[in-house]
Amino acid sequence: MLEDGDGGLVERCRAGDRRAFETLVVRYQRPVFNAALRMLRNPDDARDVAQTVFLKVYEHLADYDPSYKFYSWIYRIAVNESINVLHRRRRHEPIAGDEPDESIGPEGQVAGQQIGAGIQKAVMTLKPDYRSVIVLRHFLDCSYQDMAEILSLPERTVKSRLFAARQQLAEALGKDGVA
Repeated sequence: MLEDGDGGLVERCRAGDRRAFETLVVRYQRPVFNAALRMLRNPDDARDVAQTVFLKVYEHLADYDPSYKFYSWIYRIAVNESINVLHRRRRHEPIAGDEPDESIGPEGQVAGQQIGAGIQKAVMTLKPDYRSVIVLRHFLDCSYQDMAEILSLPERTVKSRLFAARQQLAEALGKDGVA
């Protein structure tokens, strides 16, 4: 069943096949959780968002437009739910960076951790609209086209938001002495 395409699984779900939905959950639970974690930096909140995303997917599967990629639709839901949590939270928390490469020695590790923490702190200062394009592009490696689908924006708007977000990020990093 894992070889089935998303479109076929969605059609089977719409026809009442629960195993097809289970396959979609298994296929997307980690990417949805990771996207939420990158946006929220809190594993508990990310798990809650992932659960909410799959509930919404199940409830609104009839609304899914198969002319779009399924993963773009589900990421859009994940990003929107993450932004909702951020709005409710109304505070800034740093996003943890990747673990440092231990082969660079203790001084390099400390420097890497400081730089990573500075970058994550700067990302968290961005408005959610800007943070979402940074996360999608630089943490999830989405293309501009995929980002446009996920965010329901024209590709031109995605590029301009990303440009503005990068400028704000560079400014924030410069103030903190990271850049």
